[in-house]
Amino acid sequence: MKILANDGISPEGKQKLESAGFEVVTETVPQDKLIQEINDKGYVGLVVRSATTVRKEVIDSCPNLKFIGRGGVGMDNIDVAYAREKGLVVENTPAASSQSVAELVLGTMFSISRSLHDSFKNMPLNGESEFKTLKKKYGKGVELRGKTLLIVGFGRIGQSLASYALGVGMKVVAIDKNEYIAKIPVTIEGAGVFNVELKTSTDLNSELANADYISLHVPKQSDGGAVITKKEFALMKNGVRIVNAARGGVINEDDLLVALNSGKVANIALDVFENEPNPRKDLLNHELIATTPHIGAATVEAQARIGIELADKIIATFK
Repeated sequence: MKILANDGISPEGKQKLESAGFEVVTETVPQDKLIQEINDKGYVGLVVRSATTVRKEVIDSCPNLKFIGRGGVGMDNIDVAYAREKGLVVENTPAASSQSVAELVLGTMFSISRSLHDSFKNMPLNGESEFKTLKKKYGKGVELRGKTLLIVGFGRIGQSLASYALGVGMKVVAIDKNEYIAKIPVTIEGAGVFNVELKTSTDLNSELANADYISLHVPKQSDGGAVITKKEFALMKNGVRIVNAARGGVINEDDLLVALNSGKVANIALDVFENEPNPRKDLLNHELIATTPHIGAATVEAQARIGIELADKIIATFK
């Protein structure tokens, strides 16, 4: 049985599959040649990340395909419901990368609080000649301790982030579409269990004004629209700091630039962009934006866990 890991798979996952008798191919097939390659080579399983899309056309045109796996959490690049209606098994790896994404978010929160992202650019260029000027420019940072973090989307990543934020002394409020109990226990290793105040999604607008920091962990709206637009920016307190390590398009990028240039948003960290893999240069070059190339889950540990979890699900499907 042949598996095409079109966006790659960790060595640990590949080895586990091969030990179970699968042939695993990790050569990337261009999107426009994907259907032909799956059919010509007789692949029964397809593993993707965010680069490859698996839409109705692929599903209908590849009758031998029985399994679609997404390495990561979001599956908006796969027509999940349609594939399952057609009898395919569709799986993701929701637990494997939660800690890695949460750590990236916390790290960028520290960065945008002290303008580290911009200082790291300017010190090598101008630090020798403009040291005092740069010291004054970057000497107006803020602390995380005591600030309110609003987590929008309280799944595994949101809960992992909450444990880190509580550990540094932040107040955490969470928004989620699901109906949870009012208090969610979050465990901080070595410190115990703490409760996070949880609101329903209808409370988002009322909570925006109270947040010093906002971290987004949700997909785009069901109609494809952004979750954060000029309407939501207007409700936020002046000087709010934001992190988006969820999906490009969750924040309207035009409205974001207006909010940044007006001072409504003090800083933002973006790990995802609407036009990946070709993000806008005005975002990349903005001194108030800390940017990373969609690496939230890209740690050695997370990739190993993702590969192993996918391998386990493939083996369970076919064996």
